[in-house]
Amino acid sequence: MRSLLLCVLASLAAATSSATEPPAVPYPEGYRHWLHVKSMVIQPGHALFDAFGGIHHLYANKKAEQGYRSGRFPDGSVIVFDLLEAPAADHTVQEGARKVVGVMHKDSKRYAATGGWGFEGFKGDSKTERAVGRNAATACFQCHTAKKDRDHVFSAFRP
Repeated sequence: MRSLLLCVLASLAAATSSATEPPAVPYPEGYRHWLHVKSMVIQPGHALFDAFGGIHHLYANKKAEQGYRSGRFPDGSVIVFDLLEAPAADHTVQEGARKVVGVMHKDSKRYAATGGWGFEGFKGDSKTERAVGRNAATACFQCHTAKKDRDHVFSAFRP
């Protein structure tokens, strides 16, 4: 009886801890072959320079492409922002080292607590080293709530 009680308590503890940990957002394999939505450079002086300074390339999978066109992103949409250093030399700005691969993954059930979006950042060129994890609500979603009317997406498709 005691072992059954311990088993039940362990199951409850596991269920509680997994309920607070959002499901992991997968690394977006092959994203550089998806639709290129736009590019931008955040330069010194911008409010977000310390966190996001550099060159941003945004990519969308087929479902996210539909969302950019309609304004509502269906489940399965994935948006990637590839953030690179932006060293300047000889009057040019070049792509430098990768800082982070930021990912928004739409699944309205799995990520209900963050507007239906899962958020993750993969550090540098790593496909496994995560920068966001359980901090998605404060590290990402908190800012994205400002774009609730656009399904929490800041970027717009540039035809």
